[in-house]
Amino acid sequence: MTDTTCGEAPPAPTHRTSPPLRLLPWPNADGKPCFLSSTGGSSSYVSRLADQMEAAQTNIADEALQDAKAVLADTGASRNHLRVALSKVTGSLEDVLRVARSREARLPASCDDADGGTTGLK
Repeated sequence: MTDTTCGEAPPAPTHRTSPPLRLLPWPNADGKPCFLSSTGGSSSYVSRLADQMEAAQTNIADEALQDAKAVLADTGASRNHLRVALSKVTGSLEDVLRVARSREARLPASCDDADGGTTGLK
């Protein structure tokens, strides 16, 4: 069974054996986060689609970063070129932070950093 939920926060699990909710790499039409509850684990259609979207978003972010570096290296870059580069990087950063938060939320509780704290992507 697969269920997607869109809203401010994920709904509370109904019992302790509920699978953790996955933050999906896209918002709903209102810009609110969407969550996936799947008993099929990573083999569900929506989960695989989310994996593909995360990979695409990461690749787009890498391209945006490379483009921004090129614009910054160009001392004659216009204000418009700088705004476009910054806009692309900003959008990509939002996407990859959503991916990072989703992946962090799915890590086992014992995955702490070296100094004993959590990674803390908030």
